[in-house]
Amino acid sequence: MANQQTGSDPLSADLLIVGGGISGITAAVEAAEAGKTVVLIEKEPYLGGRVAQMFHYFPKLCPPSCGLEINFRRIKDNRKIHYYTLSEVENVSGEAGNFEVTVKKNPRYVNENCTACGLCEPAVTAERDSDFDFGMKKTKAIYLPHEMAFPLRYVIDMSAVKDKSELKGAVDACPYEAIDLDEEPQSLKFHVAGVVWATGWKPYDAEKIENLNFGKYPNIITNMMMERIGAPNGPTEGKILRPSDQKEVKSVAFVQCAGSRDENHLPYCSGICCMASLKQATYVREQYEDSQVHIFFIDARTPGRLEDFYQKRQEDENIKIYRGKVAEITEVGDGNLKVKAENTVTGEMTEVEVEMVVLATGMVPNVADNPPANITLDDYGFMAPANDSTGIVGAGVTMRPQDVAASVQDGTGAVLKSLIAAARR
Repeated sequence: MANQQTGSDPLSADLLIVGGGISGITAAVEAAEAGKTVVLIEKEPYLGGRVAQMFHYFPKLCPPSCGLEINFRRIKDNRKIHYYTLSEVENVSGEAGNFEVTVKKNPRYVNENCTACGLCEPAVTAERDSDFDFGMKKTKAIYLPHEMAFPLRYVIDMSAVKDKSELKGAVDACPYEAIDLDEEPQSLKFHVAGVVWATGWKPYDAEKIENLNFGKYPNIITNMMMERIGAPNGPTEGKILRPSDQKEVKSVAFVQCAGSRDENHLPYCSGICCMASLKQATYVREQYEDSQVHIFFIDARTPGRLEDFYQKRQEDENIKIYRGKVAEITEVGDGNLKVKAENTVTGEMTEVEVEMVVLATGMVPNVADNPPANITLDDYGFMAPANDSTGIVGAGVTMRPQDVAASVQDGTGAVLKSLIAAARR
């Protein structure tokens, strides 16, 4: 039986994990299967984090269900894991072996009676922009985050309605009495021995990069938006169509280091962006046989075993790879775009005209937004390794930019570090 969010959950545990993405999930199941009691906190209404938004991840080009589904089963079957979605940590006090954590649990307005039957959805007219799809499609004010959501339960976005009366139709349509419009926020306290901070990342705000004109021209999108466009459950049901007119895309430019390695934006390299664009180039090439892909890079970074993936893309004559920093993107008519880049070695200028541009924006750690007082950050906003001895240990992209496989390994390692620090007290 699943460990759902109930008032009867224990308030004491061996480990509290902040963040229900791939690192946090890994940490939770590894700790619980080693016999530890775990509390897992996630601010979204579902577990899975950024991985759940992807179409495929490299190098095997697996769909997210490949890794998430088995982990959701492990959570569901393990009574030592107690998870709280729509929840945020407000305060952490104490020391390794004896932390007190205050958590605010926000209302979902849909209780555990929900079977995800969907009868409520047609009864509501109010809509909202889908944050899961980066605003590229709408959902109703009552919605299922996505078809693989865990927990598989609807949620209500109260900010999408002017008054709760707009949701009366959903209440009346639900045969299971699953909708509770009077639900209130809760404050929960947990006593735990160790804390793993796995709050993940967000894409860098591409609108800050003025010369690339994201937000001005609709056919300039980000790499995470491209993941959603490629996904079967995305805004175009997996068909790669450009936003302005839903036209099939036959020419695409990928702009690497969009804001990264730039002292005015992100001074560091996010490490995975080159691989992400090479992967997304395959989305286009596999869907449209006569498509042309142009990739502009400063330095191609595909370390270790990933070099083979890069070399295979180079063998495709319809994928052109340029060393060049993109100086400007402009619209030239019919929604098409001109990409102008300077070769960083020779100084020569290159121009190409394409139907869509994908910006490879970097990874920004969420922990930098509102770090607890007892967490030390490095110069880039990531958790510093010095936190390990305190019993609050970072995992995944909370620590550094990294891919899914490395984040999984980091989740396991963080459990060991946190429990070791607690045992030494």
